[in-house]
Amino acid sequence: MALVPGLGGAKVALVHDWLTGMRGGERCLEVFCELFPSADLYTLVHARGSVAPVIEQRRIVTSFIQRLPQAERRYRHYLPLFPAAVRAFDLSGYDLVLSSSHAVAKSVRVPAGARHVCYCFTPMRYIWDLYDDYFGPQAGLVARLFMPPVAAWLRRWDRATAAGVHHFVAISRFVADRIRRTYGRDADVIYPPVDVSRFRIEDSPGEFYLVVSALTPYKRVDLAVEACNRLGRRLVVVGTGPEERRLRALAGPTVELLGWRDDAQTAELYAHCRALLFPPLEDFGITPLEAMASGRPVIAYGQGGARETVVPPGEGEPPTGLFFDHQTVDGLTDAIRRFESGAQVFEPKALRRRAEVFDRPLFKERVHTYLRARLAGRA
Repeated sequence: MALVPGLGGAKVALVHDWLTGMRGGERCLEVFCELFPSADLYTLVHARGSVAPVIEQRRIVTSFIQRLPQAERRYRHYLPLFPAAVRAFDLSGYDLVLSSSHAVAKSVRVPAGARHVCYCFTPMRYIWDLYDDYFGPQAGLVARLFMPPVAAWLRRWDRATAAGVHHFVAISRFVADRIRRTYGRDADVIYPPVDVSRFRIEDSPGEFYLVVSALTPYKRVDLAVEACNRLGRRLVVVGTGPEERRLRALAGPTVELLGWRDDAQTAELYAHCRALLFPPLEDFGITPLEAMASGRPVIAYGQGGARETVVPPGEGEPPTGLFFDHQTVDGLTDAIRRFESGAQVFEPKALRRRAEVFDRPLFKERVHTYLRARLAGRA
């Protein structure tokens, strides 16, 4: 339990879906851990050593899923067990529960009298907007047969347990709208952080395009691979995931898949790339801001969270990227050609200034101010 300065001595519990790597959600959790340095952390599964030291060094309570076969790698296979696992956590004695959730963390049981604030990356994507990506025609026969009734039950459960959240905070207006449609709840918006200090501007950027992404179906890395195949442009892909084998088979001679790279190596690639390619419909998207912090522009699919970070030409501010309107190889190919035409000049320092609007210290201050107000019972 944590006695938190500035929050009236409240005892705080953090709840996060799982700890298996440092992605955008874990960057947010890292800040929560800094705000509450002695808070306990509850999670379904923890792969030791996979997250930042500030997370690893605290008391971490895992669920029974941790003890199931290959749970650290194949935890998503236990999706039907997630509700029982998260509801089994005993949070007695806490005054504030801060969940960071894209699956079931928001559904934790909260003791009477405690306040529950959910920092919501999205309602459970596996059963809502991305059901077909995970359990559609490409899924195995068992999943296709058994998931429809399981998913229907999970949707009912997910809606019902939303009542246990006192305040939703969304990572974007795009997600706030999804929370409203899914749960019938309003959500405040606090954008996730980018650690601008990790990145630098290089005077002479390179000639390769860059993708930094988990290699999962909805990230649509295949569009970047096929567009660069078609144009004969060099593409560097950083990331791992279940799509890796398929993407390697798609990749032509100008496409290089590097696998996982650490923060320092990735920052060097940002600094030296020509532009970041960002083809998914994303809830928010940290990587465009990391590219901007490096002074590099973004070529993004013009829907979802990218609309809230990337500034296209003609919107009254210095532009930070270009959009393509159709999530297809043709759409991305046309955008790359527009970018290469040189019709639009991107100023590296202006790109970095845009990223600074989302800088990590500002996020930390906004979250702390928000939680103090909520715990005090103000609006």
